[in-house]
Amino acid sequence: MFSSRMLRICFSAFLILIASRLDAQVPQSSFDSLASYTRLEIERSLVYSPKEGDMFSHHPYMTFFNGKYIAMWSNGMKDEDDPGQKVVLSYSSDFKNWSKPQPLALPGNDPDQIPEILTAAGFYEYQGTLVAYYGSYSKLRTHTRLLAKTTLDGINWSDEKDLHIPVIANLPPRKLDNGRLIICGNFSFPYSDNPNGIEGWKMSGFYPAEMEMVSDNPWSFWKISKGMGLTASLCEGSFFQTDDQVLHMLLRSAGESFKGYLWASESKDNGRTWSRPVESAFPDNDHKFQFGRLPDGRFYYLGCPVSFPRGRRCPLVFSLSTDGKVFTQHFIVANEPYERKSDGRYKEGQYGYPTAFIKGDRICLIVSRQKEGVEAINFAIPPAQ
Repeated sequence: MFSSRMLRICFSAFLILIASRLDAQVPQSSFDSLASYTRLEIERSLVYSPKEGDMFSHHPYMTFFNGKYIAMWSNGMKDEDDPGQKVVLSYSSDFKNWSKPQPLALPGNDPDQIPEILTAAGFYEYQGTLVAYYGSYSKLRTHTRLLAKTTLDGINWSDEKDLHIPVIANLPPRKLDNGRLIICGNFSFPYSDNPNGIEGWKMSGFYPAEMEMVSDNPWSFWKISKGMGLTASLCEGSFFQTDDQVLHMLLRSAGESFKGYLWASESKDNGRTWSRPVESAFPDNDHKFQFGRLPDGRFYYLGCPVSFPRGRRCPLVFSLSTDGKVFTQHFIVANEPYERKSDGRYKEGQYGYPTAFIKGDRICLIVSRQKEGVEAINFAIPPAQ
């Protein structure tokens, strides 16, 4: 009989065979939930853990600008995506001690005079200007807008700027090899050739042309997936670009259609058009994740690939690939529990919605804890094998 180690080796070889023979463009992962992986040595700090008041925190992002770490997240009283949800900032000069959250943006009222819902959407820097993005939409999931504020010092922020695209962004703009910027939404991926990150946005995505005017928000992706006849409800994309200039957009499969794997769409024209999504062999726990590329050329994944129980979102894993086809090197970032202080709608998940950036030879990431606390973690980039 095969030992469990031999079964894992055979499984990894099988995934590599799939990637090389069947569809080399659909990323795969050899992660095995029964295997033991190296734990990374990490530095960590609790950015925010409420005792009372605003007990919901989610959609976190972090950057380093003008000598300080800046964290951003969505903040509300109790429930996820409730009217009145705002976007807050916290600062740290040492990654250990964080300032009391202060508002970056407060919601206005929709046409029915109900407070809008704001959702944090991350940072982008260009020529000494930092841009902070956030989405706005109504209780009825209408009036979807992507908004931004800019700063030269990280402290004083401009008035609100409307990007004129109906998208609640999953990730802030990412630059392609040719300089084009792409924003990851749920099913739409706007692009711009203006490097300032504010102007020139054009809509694109994997949706059919007749659905062009559908707003991309936390409700509409269900409708798009059903309208396309997909067997999964897809949202919250993250992409990377391989040396052949193909863009690989991985997508979360959400809700009752979840089967434990990410889906994938690709673009061969720098994000102008995207293929119909297909299911991949990349395990996932029904949550947000992030792909990217290291300075040495390797590709990385940050997320929770233990598929079940769905929504547990633990452990947090960092995976690497040399070619972007198969991710074969895996590390445990963290798996310690956070004790939630209060209940709320959809408040679950130990390591929710991780996002990261590279600072020197370290990965700096931020993650929500049970959609209540916010934690910052950093670790050294693992050496190539």
